[in-house]
Amino acid sequence: MLALKDFFKKWMTSDDRRETQQARMLNGYVPIFSQFGQDVFASDVVQMCVDVIATECSKLQPKHIRIDSKGMQQLVRGSINRLFKFAPNELMTTRDFLEKIIWLLYTNYNAFIYPMYVLKDDGRGNHTREYTGFYPLNPTVVTFLQDRTNQLFIEMAFGNGDKYILPYSDVIHLRKKFSSNDIMGGGALGTPDNQALLKVLSINDSLMQGLEKGMKASLQIRGIIKINTMLETEDEKKERERFERKILDSKSGILPLDLKNDYIPMEVNPKLIDKDTLTFLDQKILRHYGVSAAILSADFTDEQYQAFYEKTLETIIISLGQAFTKTIFTQRELDVGNEIVFYQKELMYLSTKAKMDLLKTAGEQGLLTDNQKLALLGYPPVIGGERRTQSLNYIDVNLINAYQMSKKNVGTEGGDQNEQA
Repeated sequence: MLALKDFFKKWMTSDDRRETQQARMLNGYVPIFSQFGQDVFASDVVQMCVDVIATECSKLQPKHIRIDSKGMQQLVRGSINRLFKFAPNELMTTRDFLEKIIWLLYTNYNAFIYPMYVLKDDGRGNHTREYTGFYPLNPTVVTFLQDRTNQLFIEMAFGNGDKYILPYSDVIHLRKKFSSNDIMGGGALGTPDNQALLKVLSINDSLMQGLEKGMKASLQIRGIIKINTMLETEDEKKERERFERKILDSKSGILPLDLKNDYIPMEVNPKLIDKDTLTFLDQKILRHYGVSAAILSADFTDEQYQAFYEKTLETIIISLGQAFTKTIFTQRELDVGNEIVFYQKELMYLSTKAKMDLLKTAGEQGLLTDNQKLALLGYPPVIGGERRTQSLNYIDVNLINAYQMSKKNVGTEGGDQNEQA
C-alpha cells in the first residue's frame, strides 16, 4: 500500500496540520486503544464461525446509488462504483476487501477503512472528491485527538512503528458491540471483551486435551511380562525379543508362555467425555457468534439460512451501508439522496423449489426480466432478455371499480334485452 503510505506522509507534512491534544471522553477513560484480541482465535470453532460470516459477507455487492424525490433508485456512474465493481484498491478484489473488513471487525471489534481521494474542480469553483481507493487498516494502537475547535482526529500507530494522524471524519469506522466505550467497539477499554468466551474455550480445550490423552493411554502399555528367573542384560533383551515374536506370530489371539514367564494384564479404562457435554460447549461458542451447526456444516434449509441472515448478517450489512455513506458523502450529497448500499442478492440461499416459487410469483407480477429469471436458475443472459412479461390475471387497483362497473352494466343490458325478447 505504497500509495496510501505516501498519502499519509503528505497529509502529515502539510501546512494544514493543527495542534492537537488527547480527546476527552465522558466516561473518564483516556482514548488510547490497543488493538489486541487474538486469544480466542486459537479455537478452531471460533475460526470456523468467523470464516463463515466473512465468507457470506464477501458475496455482498456494494453500489453507489441516488434516491430521487419519488423514492426511485438510480445507479450513479462514477469513481465509487468503478472501484466497488472489481477492485477497491490495487491489492484486493471486492470479495477480498469485504472479507478482510469482517475479519478485522471480529478480531478487534473495530474496523477502519480509509477512502483515498483527490479533489477535482468542476469549473464553477466547487471541489468534488474523486475516489481512487478504499483501504482496510489494521493499526496496533489508536489514539483519538482533538484540536482547539474540538474537531476530532485519529492517530494510528502500525506494526512497523509508523504513526499517522487523520481527521476522524475521513475514516470509515465500523464497530462491534459498541457499548460502554464512547468511541470504540468492544469493552470499556475499546478492546475485545472476550472474558466470558475465553472461559468456555478454556473448558473446551481442557476436555479436548483430556480426550487426546485418554485415546493415547488406551493404545499404550496393555500388560507386563514377569520373568521368573534372574537374567543378565543381554539375556533379558533376548527374552523380550522372543516374547515379541510370540505376539507377532500369534494369529489366534492366544499367547503361549512357558513356566519362566508370567503375563500380568493391565486394565486401561480411559474416561472419555460424553458427546452431550462436547456438543453443549460447541453450541455455546456457536451461539456467541450467531452461527448454527447447520450453517457451519453447509447443510441448512431455507428457513435456517434466513434465521442466520436476520440474526447475524443483516446488522453487519446495515452497519456497512451507514458507515460508508456517512463518511464518503458531504451533507449536501446526502441531502440529494446519495447512498452506499450493500446488496445481498448473492446471499439469498434458495432451494430449487423456492426458486421456482419466486419465478412464478415475481414473474407473474412483471418484476423480473427474462435475463434475471435465467440468472436465478444459473443460466447466462440471452439477446433481448431485458424484456419483462406479466400475467394478464392482474389488474391495476385504480381500474378495478371501473372494470367491475362495466361488467355489471353489460350484464344488466343483456338481461333487459332477454326480457324484451
